[in-house]
Amino acid sequence: MRRTVLEQFPAGDPRGSWPAEEFARARRDEGVPAEVVMDLESDAFLVVIPQQAGEFRH
Repeated sequence: MRRTVLEQFPAGDPRGSWPAEEFARARRDEGVPAEVVMDLESDAFLVVIPQQAGEFRH
């Protein structure tokens, strides 16, 4: 499944994943199916939305 990254938050933040979770919650309140995932390569929390099959972003 492909995902679109909406925002990135450093994993070293003193508040941990909370800033990412708060951002994702605000997007969900707007009707956007946002979720938080951890990107180990960049050591960051990413707020992402799934990209439906057949959707293409240019």
